[in-house]
Amino acid sequence: MLILVVDDDALAGEMTAAVLEDQGHQVIQAEDAVSAMEQLNEHPGIELIVSDMNMPLVSGVELFRELREQGKKLPFILLTGDDPAVASAQEPALDACIMKDFSLDETLPQAIAQVLAGYN
Repeated sequence: MLILVVDDDALAGEMTAAVLEDQGHQVIQAEDAVSAMEQLNEHPGIELIVSDMNMPLVSGVELFRELREQGKKLPFILLTGDDPAVASAQEPALDACIMKDFSLDETLPQAIAQVLAGYN
């Protein structure tokens, strides 16, 4: 599966990409929402987005809303260092919101499986 990872922190983005690549996924990275939109236009085969919550200018929730307004219905997983319930309350339509912490190598694959099961 081709997955877009959006994170303004290059190291965190690399770590997220490594988790996904270890699961056999191909990963494209973007450092902000503008780059994410460019990547989505350049790579129409992207099947899922994993985005950080707290980014400068445009947050992960705002990116999700912008994509939905444009009619893009790609599965969207939000990563946050804060309580995931807070982000989920901000945007109940999010497909998944999980903690960006040391257990990401377990929680991210689980979230992807759950989200994709909901899309099939």
